[in-house]
Amino acid sequence: MTDSFSRLPLNPATLANLERLGYLAMTPIQAASLPPALLGKDIIAQAKTGSGKTAAFALTLLANLNARRFAVQSLVLCPTRELADQVTTEIRRLARAEDNIKVVTLCGGVPLRGQLATLEHGAHIVVGTPGRVMDHLERESLKLDAMNTLVLDEADRMLDMGFFEDIVTVAKQCPKTRQTLLFSATYPEGIAKLAAQFMREPVTIKVEAQHAGGQIAQRWYEVKNSERLKAVSLLLNHFRPASTLAFCNTKARCRELAEALKAEGVSALALYGELEQRERDQVLVRFANKSCSVLVATDVAARGLDIASLAAVVNVDVTPDAEVHIHRIGRTGRAGEEGLALNLVSMDEMGYVGRIEVLQGRESEWHKLEELTPAGKGPLAPPMVTLHIQGGRKEKIRPGDVLGALTADLGYKREQIGKIDVNEFSTYVAVERAIAHEAASRLNAGRIKGKSVKVRQLDD
Repeated sequence: MTDSFSRLPLNPATLANLERLGYLAMTPIQAASLPPALLGKDIIAQAKTGSGKTAAFALTLLANLNARRFAVQSLVLCPTRELADQVTTEIRRLARAEDNIKVVTLCGGVPLRGQLATLEHGAHIVVGTPGRVMDHLERESLKLDAMNTLVLDEADRMLDMGFFEDIVTVAKQCPKTRQTLLFSATYPEGIAKLAAQFMREPVTIKVEAQHAGGQIAQRWYEVKNSERLKAVSLLLNHFRPASTLAFCNTKARCRELAEALKAEGVSALALYGELEQRERDQVLVRFANKSCSVLVATDVAARGLDIASLAAVVNVDVTPDAEVHIHRIGRTGRAGEEGLALNLVSMDEMGYVGRIEVLQGRESEWHKLEELTPAGKGPLAPPMVTLHIQGGRKEKIRPGDVLGALTADLGYKREQIGKIDVNEFSTYVAVERAIAHEAASRLNAGRIKGKSVKVRQLDD
């Protein structure tokens, strides 16, 4: 059997344990990632939860482990405490074949005292969230000089939660000769940025295409140039996508469309070349955290955009470059979700459509603007609102501090809080629209990390 674990260079005790646990054949992600990982190569693997990825990295770090050496040899970073607990349980099950392998979980929300005592007794493998692992590194209660394997699990979620800088800080304290294994369900641009910082010639593994052409429904509408802006509004009212990226070929058209949508009460922001970095950061943060419904952008400005799930792409102007078209629409329909690409075309752009058809190998599906009818009452309203907190990394604020202030101190539910972004001097947190005003004034009157802060709501 080609996908049997027995074809891997694992010791007989591990193979016998896998059989006892009911691991009879490798899942696609295990079959693709284990051979290069066991050879010591760095890996970037795209894999969803439930695909068997935990066993893929657990078997690798166990193969690298010397049980007789009582020092931390593997570190697994996870986005949440729940995932860290699951990973710890799975590693312990797979480690049964070895004698006394000690796995320790280091997460926030648990008293430090117990963790300090556990670490003093020694551990082989540490599984934890970035913030708490950093705490232990600062206290020198966690030492990584014997470490040989670093695992980033659900890296896209860690980036979503604002842990980019924390991950880089932790990675810099690990030995340079270590092996790094990165697992992520989606492949946002931030992953490439992470990999470039501290991975050595990683092998990239994708078990399934990010978006099969069939997952993106493409519709084409012929318009007169004078109808374009009105047509965008008709499309939004008909399909009512939760988040839309609208591409324009010029900065002038970007500004014009954003203003027209705002005038209709749609939460829209424009992204183009000469925005200051601070404004650009705010625009991107608000779109990524679901507190802005439509982002209007040029191709150049949208480079490096890091949006995990995007309901629709609207091509307000067709691009003359067919490759650029494929790249534009490829931002929707990711990670198994259905995507929607809506294209507006005037008579003088029909030649561009022909190039796109040749590259895609299929004909375009044409629809009439008259088919579009409003599907909801009132303009599109995003589910979240962004709160801007004065103070960021310079003030040593971390995502966990903001989450703690809103949940532990002010009593809001974790589900009411969205993405948290900590920049150098500013922090942005998305909260549910219904609690935004109250949360802003209560945070203003309260404290984060023992200090009072200035908080304001970002609105159009």
